[in-house]
Amino acid sequence: MSPVPVSLPFADRSEAGRRLAERLRPFMIEDPLVLALPRGGVPVGAELARHLDADLDVLVVHRLGLPEQPEVGVGAIAENGRVLYDDRALARMRLPRRALEGNVAAERAELDRMRRAYRGDRPLPRITGRDCVVVDDGSATGGTARAALRMLRQEEPAKLVLAVPVASHEAVELLREEADALVVLGVPDNFREVGEWYRDFGGVSDDRVREILAEHGGDRVRPARSRAVRVPSGELVLDGDLTVVRSPRGAVVTASGEGRGDPRRRAAAAALQRSGYTTLVLDLCAEGEHTEKADAALLGGRLADAIAWLRDSEGVGGAPVGVVGDGAAAPAALVAAALRPGDVAAVVAHGGRVDLADTHLRDVRAPALVLLESRDSFFRELGEWARARMGAPSDLRVVSGAEQLFRGAEWRPAAVEALDWFDRHLGPKG
Repeated sequence: MSPVPVSLPFADRSEAGRRLAERLRPFMIEDPLVLALPRGGVPVGAELARHLDADLDVLVVHRLGLPEQPEVGVGAIAENGRVLYDDRALARMRLPRRALEGNVAAERAELDRMRRAYRGDRPLPRITGRDCVVVDDGSATGGTARAALRMLRQEEPAKLVLAVPVASHEAVELLREEADALVVLGVPDNFREVGEWYRDFGGVSDDRVREILAEHGGDRVRPARSRAVRVPSGELVLDGDLTVVRSPRGAVVTASGEGRGDPRRRAAAAALQRSGYTTLVLDLCAEGEHTEKADAALLGGRLADAIAWLRDSEGVGGAPVGVVGDGAAAPAALVAAALRPGDVAAVVAHGGRVDLADTHLRDVRAPALVLLESRDSFFRELGEWARARMGAPSDLRVVSGAEQLFRGAEWRPAAVEALDWFDRHLGPKG
């Protein structure tokens, strides 16, 4: 976690959520879910969910205070009933856990009331395998957020992120090891309480929480239609998966030699769909063909045929088209861009020998991004050589895992770079 310079105070919780969203996209790839801590975290989470097109729900965690001083936090209770004590604070006060038994019972009853008020009988949405971000409007001690993170960790999310607009140094140190990533916009040296860092820090009522959840919450039904397709190319028919979103800001063909059914490739395509792109996920090699021996010009021709086919597909129309080429399809993406200059608006090529596009490079007119794995300087030299011969603006970025974007263990950073490239070059979201 490395907070960036940020202008404080925030105007209100909505502004804080919008500014957090700018930092969270790299973590929100695989079926993302925003879990907001009530009550102040809910309006922040609503802005995150809206800007990142993620599902939103509430995660009920309640602070545990002292019997005579409820404002003094000495722990927290998660909605699964688990109590997480702040034993260091209790030791300083020379107070045993058993002295809090009455408070624990009372707070559990209040927590259950809140859960029923916000979600009724509906359980928490599925956590396992999803990218989950826990969000609050700030963190003074970190106790409540820690309880939430430990509860969720038991459900085995794909990634667990904590996002707060502002936090104390104490909270940051406490929470640093609890999440896969900690996103904090500001950690002021003179932090005393969260509300000082907002110009408008009005109370959030239970009714307001329910209103926000009714508007944004739950597992949203994506306005998209998916189907398996067969794309003709010469005497071959290529297998693909087409997902058409409503009112697309663009369409993206993601191609590799083979393996379109890999779960990580599907997750990356889903991220594009959530950002408003129709996707065609395509294998360029026919059954029995060897990917490593595939000819760049041959695969580029097939990809160009697929782009033409996509252009004529229902639901795509005049939307700009981007192309992603992975591995053996990396040079093919550049060849296809050269063959279809009127159709391709942006290209991302990663992990392959982009120099194999060779004589087609000078005809590339679409902005091209070359993604490379950091360990291999040889491929970087080839990438720079190819860029120098392109007839379009280009960029080269070194990203861990770029050699196998959809199959490697660290595929997310490269997927985020590709999405950012298309956001820049396929036009603003409608």
